[in-house]
Amino acid sequence: MTKQSKSGLAALALIAATALSVTTAQAQQKSEIALSRQPGIFYMPSHIMEKQKLIEKHAASLGVPGVTTKWVTFSGGGAQTDALLAGGVDILNTGTGNLLLLWDRTRGGVKGIVATSAQPMTLISRDPNIKSIKDFGPADKIAVPTVKVSTQAIVLQIAASEAFGADQWSKLDANTVQLGHPDAYAALANPKHEVHNHFSIPPFTFLELKNVPGAHVVLNSPDVMGGPLSQAQFFTTTKFADANPKIIQAVRDATKEAQDLIRSDTRQAVEIYKEITGDKTSVEELLELLKQPGMMEWNLEPQGTMKFAAHLYRTGTLKTQPKAWTDYYLPVAHDLKGS
Repeated sequence: MTKQSKSGLAALALIAATALSVTTAQAQQKSEIALSRQPGIFYMPSHIMEKQKLIEKHAASLGVPGVTTKWVTFSGGGAQTDALLAGGVDILNTGTGNLLLLWDRTRGGVKGIVATSAQPMTLISRDPNIKSIKDFGPADKIAVPTVKVSTQAIVLQIAASEAFGADQWSKLDANTVQLGHPDAYAALANPKHEVHNHFSIPPFTFLELKNVPGAHVVLNSPDVMGGPLSQAQFFTTTKFADANPKIIQAVRDATKEAQDLIRSDTRQAVEIYKEITGDKTSVEELLELLKQPGMMEWNLEPQGTMKFAAHLYRTGTLKTQPKAWTDYYLPVAHDLKGS
């Protein structure tokens, strides 16, 4: 690990410890719940939960009436974790990398509630000379949501260790630049922009392959991970969870209802996604997108996260090696068949 990287992670640990004490003081039975997510169809369960007020509905059925929710969208997971640690939001919906790093740095003070989606992530390039990750040179920039921490950045490390050798896992870290997915799509669509590569998620994956001249696939996350990897999950501080157990149960119940709607009435789910996000892609295009391989992985159980955690511990990013995925998920999820 580089000196700069160590310094950044140490700073995060200090911020986490300080902010968690503030969050602890603030933790109490709450009726106004703030939640955050990122752009993209990965987060469609959250759009349904917002539109149909499912957390409010399930909280009331559990004996907690009058709950309200506020949904905030951030461009990357790093901004979301900062908001959680600062007490600006109560619950996040973002990637496995951010969950594991906060779980580690807070010594178990942040844990997952349930997973929400595990669709493929795709490394896309518009540079005709880049056909595999072995073709990236020092000047080739790769857009990821958060450098070194996002799920995409860490999958790239795992791919690098397989391509170049275990000790070369960080070989492409210097190539990564931080851009939210909409900004990364705009960069690839601009022939004059210096960023030619993006570790993308749907629907940006399909938009880039359709609309950016020369855009092609370099690798997919299932090929690297050996199967689906949970990209989005809800997580929070254990202090908030301890003080608000029925809200945590309501989040699980609401997530399941939203995932069930996506499977049973995909058209309605897509229409809600468009209404909440303002995505201009047509309903028919989005429905076709969801027919592609791996695009209906909407599951409560975390998938593929232990391989992810093993890489982070082996490379020194995690100081504590989890023995099972239940170490970094709250008891509300422990009956699930996670991995």
